[in-house]
Amino acid sequence: MKRATVLAVAILAVLGLVISGTLTLPGASAQAKPIVLKIQASFPASSLIFTSVLPVFADRVQKASGGRVKVEALTAGTIVPPFEVVDATNRGVIDGAYTCTYYYTGKHLAAALFTDVPGGPFGLDTFDFMSWHYQGGGLELLNDFYQNILKMNIVAFPIFPTTPQALGWFKKPIKSAKDLKGLKYRVPGIAADVYKAMGVSVVTLAGGEILPAAERGVLDATEWYTPGEDIRLGFHQVFKFYHYPGPHEMAGACDLLINKGVFDKLPADLQELIKTVTLETAFRTLMEFNRKDAEGLRDLKEKHGVTLVRTPDDVLTEHWKAWDKIAQAESAKDPFFKKVLDSQRAYATLVVPAKRFMSSYEITGKYYWGDREIK
Repeated sequence: MKRATVLAVAILAVLGLVISGTLTLPGASAQAKPIVLKIQASFPASSLIFTSVLPVFADRVQKASGGRVKVEALTAGTIVPPFEVVDATNRGVIDGAYTCTYYYTGKHLAAALFTDVPGGPFGLDTFDFMSWHYQGGGLELLNDFYQNILKMNIVAFPIFPTTPQALGWFKKPIKSAKDLKGLKYRVPGIAADVYKAMGVSVVTLAGGEILPAAERGVLDATEWYTPGEDIRLGFHQVFKFYHYPGPHEMAGACDLLINKGVFDKLPADLQELIKTVTLETAFRTLMEFNRKDAEGLRDLKEKHGVTLVRTPDDVLTEHWKAWDKIAQAESAKDPFFKKVLDSQRAYATLVVPAKRFMSSYEITGKYYWGDREIK
C-alpha cells in the first residue's frame, strides 16, 4: 500500500509538471512561442489607410498561421518617425514597415513610379496597376529597386491598392487649367513638380497642418486622398468645393516591407502565408474603399453641403502633358527610371485598349442611372 501511495503521488507530481509546462514527456512537443514581427506604418491610428490595412493583415496572419506568427501593427512614430521606417527596416530596428514608396523620391526618383503615377500611368486603373505587379513584372522591379538600386536588405509586397484620388478641395470652383495658375495648392511628391510646371504655387505641408493653414489663408486648395478618408479629416469644414477626378494619383499601391534577413529565416510555408495574406489584404482593402468612398461622396453632399465638381478635362490633359515631359527627361538621365516606366507602358499598351473595348461600365451606368446625382 505504501509503495502504491508513493507511486500515485509520483505520478500526480509528474502530471502536474506536464500540465504546468515545466516538464515535457518523451515524444510530446512543447507549444512553440510565436514568431513576433514588429511592423510600423507611416500612418496615424486615426487614418483608414492604417486601420483598414495593417491591423487586418496582422489579424489574418495570426489566424492563418494558427498562432505561429504574431504581427505587432504599430502606428506612425511608435518606434521611429513616420518616414524613417524604410531605413529602420533595412537596419533591423523594426522587422518591417507599411509605407508608400513615393515618399522616398529623395533617395531615387523612380520611387515615384511604384505608388501613384500621373495618368495611371498610361491609363492604368487600380486593378491594372496591381496586375502589372503580378502579371507584368512590377513586383520584381519593386524588389530590384529596394535591393539593388537602394542597396537595402528589404523584401517588398504591394498591400494597399490606392483608389482614384481627388483633384482636391478648393475655396472656389475650378473651371479650367488657367484657374490653377498662382493658386496656393498643397500637394506632395512628384505631383508637386508637375503642378509647378503648370504654374501652380505649390505648398508642402504635413496632413495635420492643412486645416490650420487653410483657415489662416495660407492655402487656397489642397489634395489629400479619397472621400472615405477625406471626410474623416474634416476638410469640408473649410473648403466647400470638392473636385474629382485628380490627374496625379489615379492608381497605385503602398507596400509592406520586411527585413530580408528576417523574412529569409521564416519557414517556407510561413513565407508563402505572408505573401498570400498580403494579397488578400490588398483585395479586402480595395473592396472596403469601394464602398466607403461612395458613402463619403454621398455624405459630403447630403450632410455637409459640399459642392461636388467634375474636374475640367483640360486640367487633366495639361497635367499629363507636363508629366510626360518630366518623365521623358528623367528617362533620358536614369536607366532604372526608364526601365520601370517602359515596363508600365508595355503593360498598359496590352491591357488598356483591350479593357476599353471590353468594358460597358459607362454606357450601362448611363442606361440604368442616367444623370442621377450622388445619393
